Amino acid sequence: MGRFEGQTVIVSGGSGGMGSSHVQGYHAEGANVVIAGRDDDAGRDLAAQLGHRALPVHLDVASEDDWAAVVREVESHFGPITILVNNAGVQNPAAPIEHTELRTWEHTFSVNVTGQFLGIRAVAPSMRGGGGGTIVNIASTMAHVGTAFYAPYTASKWAVRGLTRTAALELGRDNIRVNSLHPGVVSTPLINEPAVAGQPPIADFYSPAPFA
Repeated sequence: MGRFEGQTVIVSGGSGGMGSSHVQGYHAEGANVVIAGRDDDAGRDLAAQLGHRALPVHLDVASEDDWAAVVREVESHFGPITILVNNAGVQNPAAPIEHTELRTWEHTFSVNVTGQFLGIRAVAPSMRGGGGGTIVNIASTMAHVGTAFYAPYTASKWAVRGLTRTAALELGRDNIRVNSLHPGVVSTPLINEPAVAGQPPIADFYSPAPFA
C-alpha cells in the first residue's frame, strides 16, 4: 500500500515539467491524481499512461470559474480533495524593470500568485469537509533573493511566501497544512526553452552540474 492510498491530489500545471513528476510520484504512491492544466491533450496523454486513478481536467489557474468547475468534477469523481499542489507557473522574458511591459508583470502575477490564491480558496471547503488536507505552493529560490532582469517572476515568488504563511495561519485550525517549496534550477521547459522567441533560455546562464 502506498503512502497516499485513498487520497486525492490536484496538481496544477500537471501535464508537463515538474507538474508531471508530481503527478507520477503521487500516483505511484497510491493517490488519485488530478492532472489540471491548459494543455488538454498532454493531460489526457499522461492520464492514459497512468491508467486507473488519473483524471485530466482543464484548468486556467487565473480563472475562478475553472477552479470551481475542477473542484466540482473532482469531488464527483473521487470525493473530498486531500492535497493541492499549486505548481502552475510562468517565467517572464529577461528585461530590466524599466523595459518590462505592464502586461508581462500582470500576466506573471495572474498565474504565479492569483492562480495559487484561487486554488487555495477553491479547495479549502472540500478539505475542511473531509477532515483536513495539505496545500503545497511551489515557489522558488528566487523568493529569497533579488534577481536582475526577472522582477515579475522574483516578486511573484516572494508574494507566494507571504500567501503561504497567511494561509497556514488561517487554515491550520481546520487541520489543513500549507507549505511552500523553493526549487532551484530544475531541467524543465521553463528553464530550457526561451521565454520569448529569439531570447536565450535561462539554462544558457547556468552550468547544469550543480542542479537537479
